[in-house]
Amino acid sequence: MTASRQNLISLILLAVNVIGGYAFLRFAYGVSDHFPFTQEIILIVLGTVATILITSMLLNKQTEVEIQKEQRLRFLTLKSSVYTDLLTHIESVLLSGTATREDAVGLQFLSHRLTLVASPAILAEFENFLTVFFRAASDSSIAPGDSEQIHRALAELTIRIRQDLVGDQDELAGVSAAQIGSLVRDNAEAALAEMPGSSSKNEPE
Repeated sequence: MTASRQNLISLILLAVNVIGGYAFLRFAYGVSDHFPFTQEIILIVLGTVATILITSMLLNKQTEVEIQKEQRLRFLTLKSSVYTDLLTHIESVLLSGTATREDAVGLQFLSHRLTLVASPAILAEFENFLTVFFRAASDSSIAPGDSEQIHRALAELTIRIRQDLVGDQDELAGVSAAQIGSLVRDNAEAALAEMPGSSSKNEPE
């Protein structure tokens, strides 16, 4: 049974209880006109029942919100773990300067894990990264020029990952996605310019 159907059934039962209880209390209130303090007692009971119903509804709503918050936190933690594993694997490959069959298989498995948590924008950008990576590593070695291409493709992928993880916080801070993208690209180019043998050093300013 789905949650929406359970909520519908709960609402129907609550409506039946409220309407039936109101009819009974209305009848009892009219009959009790001849008995002292009975009307006051019935009003107290009615107020108590109303308070219990309202409190129960608020507690149920609070519990639902807390469950949803916990689920979002777990999913965010899972995404962060997959993204971190991906970046760590790419780092190890670039530091080794070679791309073995094991490295390629590792990327393939990471791509499968990525499909479980990543947004469509990240999946599309990761596909672009794989194209650049496998083209650069076609001879099982990664030359400095190839490494620069991979780093630039990785910068674009990192922009998408950041937007997925903390994009909402950036917007609340008044920083647009375009500004973040520009900063990431500038930092990547600055880092590439300091790499030994980088072609960026030979580019005219």
